[in-house]
Amino acid sequence: MQRHHDMQIFQALCERHSLMSVASHLGVSVATVTRAIDRLEARLNQQLLLRSTRGVSLTDAGIAYLADCSRILQEVADSEASAQGLHQQARGNLSLFAPRLFNSYILPPILAGYLEQCPLVKVFMRLHDRSPGMLEEGIDVALVIGELPGSSLIARPVGHVHTITCASPAYLAAQGTPQVPADLKTHSLIASQGQREWLQWSFQHQGQTLNIKARPRLACATLQGAINIACSGAGLVQSLNYPLFDHLQSGQLCRVLQPYEPAPLPVHLVYREGHKASMRVRSFVDYALPRLRAHPALLTTQPS
Repeated sequence: MQRHHDMQIFQALCERHSLMSVASHLGVSVATVTRAIDRLEARLNQQLLLRSTRGVSLTDAGIAYLADCSRILQEVADSEASAQGLHQQARGNLSLFAPRLFNSYILPPILAGYLEQCPLVKVFMRLHDRSPGMLEEGIDVALVIGELPGSSLIARPVGHVHTITCASPAYLAAQGTPQVPADLKTHSLIASQGQREWLQWSFQHQGQTLNIKARPRLACATLQGAINIACSGAGLVQSLNYPLFDHLQSGQLCRVLQPYEPAPLPVHLVYREGHKASMRVRSFVDYALPRLRAHPALLTTQPS
């Protein structure tokens, strides 16, 4: 029982970063908080926290322990809720991992609808452009583009994303439409997201990868900035299709070099435990899956 209480104090301290704040929040003394952390560190034989005048921060061991600690505490809470007959309604904290641009262009209305349907669930978003370590990082559900992070996970297919190249109708009318990837070397190219002196765009022909390396005419710090400038007629931009989808539908941008596009990348909704997953996880998967599959930007076959 004391171990469970110590873990709760540790989790609260990781969230608030202040001994005094946690003590006030939990209604205990600062000495009680300190003793709880000391017991955990002694039991694990690891330093979990670094203390300074500015508060506390996690060590590497503390980061790893926090993921396990959060998962265990949530499982205990789920078990108690089930025993009390509360498991029929989703509740608790849901850790959701998604690519950054997914959160900008596709997820917001789905999240808003889910939170309205499940008011007792709190969603914590983690936005990264990498594959997550779901168990190590305490992640409940992840949206993964491309290679899946582990074979032990449950992966539900959502659709596909495509790497496409496009420009405005005005630009193509003035400068001509590239017919093969090599033609891009005579065009104005717009780089984004850190590409400065050189950019490299990928294409595919007869199963072979074609990489075009060129100096951009213009470099933007963000993809959205590059898209906006392309819509204004400054040049060509390459991106995954979903940030470009609305611009293509409205006619602001036109797709070029479609026969040379790389193979589409699969998108999966990934989670752990399968049918044993908590109600909050199953409720999110059940809500999000059909809505993601219906999104036109994720269809396997894309309009020209």
